[in-house]
Amino acid sequence: MADNRLKVVVTRRLPELVETRLRELFDATLSPDDQPMSQEALAAAMAGADVLVPTITDRIDQSLLSRAGPKLKLIANYGAGFDHIDVATALRRGIIVTNTPGVLAEDTADMAMALILAVPRRLQEGAQLMQRGDWDGWSPTALLGHRIAGKKLGILGFGAIGRAIAARAQPFGLEVNYHARRRVHPGIEKECNAVWWESLDQMLTRIDVLSINVPHTPSTFHLMNARRLKLMKPTAIVVNTARGEVIDENALTRMLRAGELAGAGLDVYEHGHDINPRLRALPNVLLLPHMGSATIEGRVEMGEKVIINVKTFADGHRPPDQVVPAML
Repeated sequence: MADNRLKVVVTRRLPELVETRLRELFDATLSPDDQPMSQEALAAAMAGADVLVPTITDRIDQSLLSRAGPKLKLIANYGAGFDHIDVATALRRGIIVTNTPGVLAEDTADMAMALILAVPRRLQEGAQLMQRGDWDGWSPTALLGHRIAGKKLGILGFGAIGRAIAARAQPFGLEVNYHARRRVHPGIEKECNAVWWESLDQMLTRIDVLSINVPHTPSTFHLMNARRLKLMKPTAIVVNTARGEVIDENALTRMLRAGELAGAGLDVYEHGHDINPRLRALPNVLLLPHMGSATIEGRVEMGEKVIINVKTFADGHRPPDQVVPAML
């Protein structure tokens, strides 16, 4: 009997529960080794699939989309961000693009808060000291950091993640400030005890900690450029769990090396896993390998969203998480 199920190609390994369900519902081709696909492998997959399930590691540009087969009608991205996909070209070719929004706010906010706490208290330096076996015992002046309570937190972007960070920041005594394209409802401001700044530049001059929580779009590329970074206090720290391209990484590195910023906690980088070696060498910078959404619960929920989008499409309906032109 012919298998009339949709042919779905998944580019990376997903949680076992998600992969099992994909096999049950569709004619699914899964990743055998969790290595990123080459552009040629992606092109081959797109030539024969009805649905492609990529991740942030897959660069699906205009050139690649031009090689897609006539059957490809859905790119069901495993992730909330979609800046690695040329959505405009996909839509022109009649290919629907979906994502997995709204499931990672709590996990990413947890990671941002961990960095906000870890950098001022020099946790990385202390942990490395212990790992090397160089600790000689307690000293009244060793590894002195800074108290968090009473400091001003600036949240750049006040969507679900930004608001979740604000909720976590309040019990630690941080004063919450935010800048976003649009001011949120006064009820949300009251709930978050947050002060809105219409001017990002003015907010930056006053805060002690900056948490970046905006997507990567043409308007946010290098939003935190050298000029804006220089507006911040030399005692301030920068935390980024959003997209690396939002910060001019070279400018940030220069300022951290010159003592013009006190520290940084980064989970994302401008050039993916190709990190500036001078940034890696700084003791006041805590670098993480894009772990913001790395919880079992979050990754399974992402997979469930992918499955819902694909199944809804297979049933002839509009997927609930379709990326539309207004989102670009």
